[in-house]
Amino acid sequence: MANRPPRTLLEQRIRQRCMTYEEFVQHAEAFARDNHEPGTLSLRHLQRLVSGQTHSSLRPATARLLERLLGEPIVALLAPPKAVADEGENPADELRRLLDAARRVDRWTITLLHQQLDAIRRLDRQLGAVVVRDELNTKIRQVQRLAAHSLAPGSREPLAGLLSEMHTLAGWQALDLGDVPNSWQHYEHARSAAAQSESISHESHAAAEQAFVLIDAGATGDAVDLLDGARRRADATTPRILRAWLTAAQGEALAAHGDRTASLRAFDRAAELLPSDTADERPYVALDAVHLARWRGHTLAHFGDPDATAVLTDALAQLDPSFVRAETALRVDLATALAANGHRDEARTHADHAARLATQVGSARQRRRITTLLAAVC
Repeated sequence: MANRPPRTLLEQRIRQRCMTYEEFVQHAEAFARDNHEPGTLSLRHLQRLVSGQTHSSLRPATARLLERLLGEPIVALLAPPKAVADEGENPADELRRLLDAARRVDRWTITLLHQQLDAIRRLDRQLGAVVVRDELNTKIRQVQRLAAHSLAPGSREPLAGLLSEMHTLAGWQALDLGDVPNSWQHYEHARSAAAQSESISHESHAAAEQAFVLIDAGATGDAVDLLDGARRRADATTPRILRAWLTAAQGEALAAHGDRTASLRAFDRAAELLPSDTADERPYVALDAVHLARWRGHTLAHFGDPDATAVLTDALAQLDPSFVRAETALRVDLATALAANGHRDEARTHADHAARLATQVGSARQRRRITTLLAAVC
């Protein structure tokens, strides 16, 4: 059997390590244990994977384990290995290999890539960009290559939509890390990919997220205009949760621009649009009644409204604890509201807690806010 050509790159990599399948499974288990990876790999599952039987039973955690263990994207590992190039290789061979890889993208592949992105999102919101940005950038390069060489009808558009989602997440990570120019570029790439996806939802979302870069840069009027255009572009085919998110985002831009009345009116409209059950909606926006309340609380705190403390305290009590970066921002807003009402000791407690969380997730954006706040509280 060793004389048979390897059917997949995964099989080739195992042979290069001079391992049996049983030894590789043991090696994978040890790697997962030592690196705190949740993925598992059984002998039977490995045998199916090396044979090229790609199916929906491959969990994102297992795919991530194999990618980290072997240093190759899962799509490449489950594909036939590349032929060894010799000195006389035709330069067009690389293009043909890329075209062949893109041709193998099917519905299952796109579903798996979405699942991997969702896993990165969960890690990002809990552990911060410092932990997952390298993995996300690797995924972006992988999907860029597939999208650029995809010729099959029905494949290029979903890949472009996925790429737009990846760039918007990378843009938000860069903004949180304080890298404003890189954040802007990611959103430019997100908007270009969204246009190729022919998805109004992706186009509206990418443009709206880019508006937050403008807010941080002080161009609040431009941010309001960009969000207004994104909201108007979203039509009845756009999921309600995204329309609610776009309206709430415009509310935050209006608050930054100093228009309290229009901002609160936008949050009222967002509450009307928000579906009662968001479980089946696309995950690239995180919005429910609790997140909407913390956004409204941010606006109230920004304007020194006495109702801000109650709104933010209630939101903090109900917030999913996995949203660590969101909790950081919420505590900064709550400390701001408390300080405005003369509760300086409580404000300092929440500000100190927010500072610890900001350090854990590497949020330069929130650390700047905390520094300004503590200077006012002390």
